[in-house]
Amino acid sequence: MAGTVLADRLRHRYEADRGTGERRRAVYLEFITAAEACHTRLRALAKDAGAGDPEAAGRAALSEAGIYEARERLFLEATTGVAGAGQAMFERLRAVQRAVSGGAGTDSAAFHDAHHPYIGAVWAYRVAVREELEGQPLAPADFGWGRWDGTDRCPRCREAAAAGA
Repeated sequence: MAGTVLADRLRHRYEADRGTGERRRAVYLEFITAAEACHTRLRALAKDAGAGDPEAAGRAALSEAGIYEARERLFLEATTGVAGAGQAMFERLRAVQRAVSGGAGTDSAAFHDAHHPYIGAVWAYRVAVREELEGQPLAPADFGWGRWDGTDRCPRCREAAAAGA
C-alpha cells in the first residue's frame, strides 16, 4: 500500500512539474514574440523618421505589441534568472523606443547605439531560457559570430573600429 501511495505521489509531482514547464515555455515564447513585434514596429517607425508624431507612435508600438502584459506574465511564471534576463531585454527595448520616439532614424547614432545593446539582451534572454528549459548552452560561435550584439557584423561598428585602430 505504501508503495502505491508513493508511486501515485511521484506521478502527480511529475505531471505538475511537466505542466509548469509547458506553461513557462509558453510564457517565455509569448514575451519574446511580443518584444519582436514591438522591435519590428519601432524599426519601421525609425525608417520613416520624421513622419507623424514619433513619440505617440513609439508609445503605441509598445502597447500594441502587448509587451506590458507579456512582461507581467513573465514575472509571475519565470524563474529568477529568466525574469531578470527578460527585464534587461525590456529595458533595452525601451531604450530603442525612446530613441525612435525622439525622432531617431535607422541610420542615426541614437538608434544604432540603442539597437546593439537590445540585440545583445535578446540573445541573453534566449540563452537563459534555453539553459533553463533544455540545459543546453548556446554561444555566438554556434552561428559563426563573434558577439551576440551584432557589433562584429555591423558595417558601422567595423568602420569605427578600423578608424580607431
